Amino acid sequence: MPEILFLPENKKVTVKEGVSILDAATKNGIHLEHNCGGVCACATCHVIVTEGFGNLSPMEEDEEDQIEEAEGLTLKSRLACQAKVLGDLVVTIPFCSKGGHEH
Repeated sequence: MPEILFLPENKKVTVKEGVSILDAATKNGIHLEHNCGGVCACATCHVIVTEGFGNLSPMEEDEEDQIEEAEGLTLKSRLACQAKVLGDLVVTIPFCSKGGHEH
């Protein structure tokens, strides 16, 4: 079964193939914003796949449209609610600066 390492928490979880990154995070106690409830209507669950990008389901048109709203967008960005896990990954949950900086 695929493993996901979530950064910066540095927490590794094992998941069933085909689950979304968001489901993997929430079922394992990893905080990942998802204001729309995981229906691809916002971009708060934006993550950066630092390793294993090819081990994800292809990006659908809805995700392509919505991810453009994500803060700190990169070429390895995905919406956690839409990206289905097909193999091992390293996922970085970016710091969202909208709420101010934590010290």
